[in-house]
Amino acid sequence: MNLPWAARREPEAGGPRIAVIGNCQARGLAEAVRILVPDARVRLIPMGTLGKKERSLDAFARGLGDCDHVFSQPFPAGFFPEGDSDALREKLPRMRLFPALVFTAFHPDAVYVGDLSSVARAKLAPSPLGTYHSAIALFGFLQGLPLERIVGLFREEVFARLGYLDAWDGAAADLIASSRAIGFDLSTELLRWSRGGLFMHNINHPRLAVLGDIAARLLREAGLTPRTVPVEAYAPDVLLDDAIWPVYPPLATLYGVSGSTVFKRRQRRGAPPETLGLEAFVAESLAIYRTLERDRLTCHRVEHWSGSPEIRALFSRL
Repeated sequence: MNLPWAARREPEAGGPRIAVIGNCQARGLAEAVRILVPDARVRLIPMGTLGKKERSLDAFARGLGDCDHVFSQPFPAGFFPEGDSDALREKLPRMRLFPALVFTAFHPDAVYVGDLSSVARAKLAPSPLGTYHSAIALFGFLQGLPLERIVGLFREEVFARLGYLDAWDGAAADLIASSRAIGFDLSTELLRWSRGGLFMHNINHPRLAVLGDIAARLLREAGLTPRTVPVEAYAPDVLLDDAIWPVYPPLATLYGVSGSTVFKRRQRRGAPPETLGLEAFVAESLAIYRTLERDRLTCHRVEHWSGSPEIRALFSRL
């Protein structure tokens, strides 16, 4: 049954035209913009599509010429032969950069494994959660430990020795430094987010409320007047469909948030969630590692641990 009043209402023709360019965080930010400025005509441009339709930066900039505002995360050279996001900003003076959010304190064990030399062409090793790996599981595998020994390492004493319980200050400093580097200082926002509890799904997937804060600030700085509403009350958090890394119980106690060792796989939107307990997650990780060449299992964290006699002794202890 078609109900005329149930049809989706299109934005008013006179609303601002806004392009949002970015990684997986950009979709949530674009949705937040639609809620905060309901007559906006919002165009989402995933970073992974850059350079595929418009082959040159000039052509891409021309395609954005009819936009009143362009909000973009920094992107590196490699997508376009003429340069990176700074080169695009020279062609689009009204373009505003916003940071790609990474905050590791809640999930200090989560790492990427593989070739990180190019964001545009990253060759990452697969894991049960897409591309997110446990540094403990990987190092245990490389040390030749069996499943039960690796699972037994997920305890407070080991976390403390690895620095997991002291990760907040470093994670905060890294986030603030990266945001200040593009002129979008997040120190005030980080203080507010931290007072609200857990604000990340994993190391680089913020909750929708965080993206709503950034969207509102971008709109204000662009001279627009966003609604003063919490976007998370009006839209689904699309990053909930992606991988969710748990906050391990000792860390959860430290930060006053809910903790577990239950991991959630990436899922198709609308599909039921599939979760893994700690032992199942580690077992599946080890099974994947056995199928890969050793030179694909590269990780800066693990390389650092390999050079530490204290950490090697921690993993070899009965």
